Amino acid sequence: MATTGMHSKRRWTAKILIGILIAIIVIRLVLPYVVLHFANKSLANMDGYYGHIRDIDLAIIRGAYKIDSIYINKQDSATQKQTPFFASKEIDLSVEWKALFKGSVVGELVFRRPYLRFTKDKVEPKEVVKDSADFRKILDKFMPLNINRCELLGGVIQYQDFSSKPNVDIALTDLNLLAQNLRNSYDSSALLPASIHATADVYEGKLRFDARLNPLANAPTFDMSAELNNTNLVKMNDFFQAYAKVDVNDGRFGLYTEVAAKDAEFKGYVKPVIKNLDVLGREDRKDNLLRKLWEAIAGGAGKLFENKNKDQVATKVPFQGRIDNPKTNVWVAITNILQNAFIHAIQPSIDNEISIASVKGDKQEKKTFFQKIFSKDDGKDKKKSK
Repeated sequence: MATTGMHSKRRWTAKILIGILIAIIVIRLVLPYVVLHFANKSLANMDGYYGHIRDIDLAIIRGAYKIDSIYINKQDSATQKQTPFFASKEIDLSVEWKALFKGSVVGELVFRRPYLRFTKDKVEPKEVVKDSADFRKILDKFMPLNINRCELLGGVIQYQDFSSKPNVDIALTDLNLLAQNLRNSYDSSALLPASIHATADVYEGKLRFDARLNPLANAPTFDMSAELNNTNLVKMNDFFQAYAKVDVNDGRFGLYTEVAAKDAEFKGYVKPVIKNLDVLGREDRKDNLLRKLWEAIAGGAGKLFENKNKDQVATKVPFQGRIDNPKTNVWVAITNILQNAFIHAIQPSIDNEISIASVKGDKQEKKTFFQKIFSKDDGKDKKKSK
């Protein structure tokens, strides 16, 4: 009797285990469809947006799930017309194991072939900030953990204006970005614990961006540099024709900048460089007289401020101030343009002179020749001294 009871108990235990196993398998098979249903329901009922996901795949052991082919459109509340805003071939959302081993439960996101689109009526700074805030709310619905690591692979950022003549359609392509330690989950003793590195293609040119930052600081605290090399201006001719009313027949553009900020103060510079600028040529023979006149003025200005030895237009504009009151010294800009034109060319490279330690440096800028002549502050200062 005891043996029979033991066998019966074992069979009952085996049935329970098999039942649990079957339940786990069923849940594993059904759960992605349930999650997909509720995700698409949320995307379809967003205020001002409409989105859809093709499929969701769960990786329970890894603590992750993958979103396959998502798109989010902006939706006009009156006409219900939709315009593309964001899309991604794949999004991987998971627990970041590196941070988990440090005792922090945070998440990481990997976007493959993401796409972000802005149109003319949505590129004002306030609108971009609003779009970014709304997009973060959307992400929060899908990632319950704080994001500590984010990676973008093969992304595109596009700007379009179909109200202009000609239409403007420009894009930054092959964007690759890696942001780490955004929630300060490791290297917590560092002043700037987080890092961002990004590269992209801009019409035969290369963009590079590097930054160290403290995202959790009360005031913006960062040290960043960026450079854009050898962008072909001819490939952006629709942009110049639409907004500057000129035809660019030749020219290469570069931009170099460093900026650092700490305790609500910032310091930096921006250095644009244009090489082999040409806005007049045989291609312009059919243009009307007024258009040719404007192109001649634009081309003449380029030649006036061009360094003859290196055939480039360049200037360096330093800036310094508080986050709530940014100022750029226009006299320094004018002097640097003329100095570059007639004395020496500014080298197309980052100067490595701005860092987090230089933010609270000497704020008294040396007055330039034009500043001494035209600045009204000098007279006021003399009266005060008397």
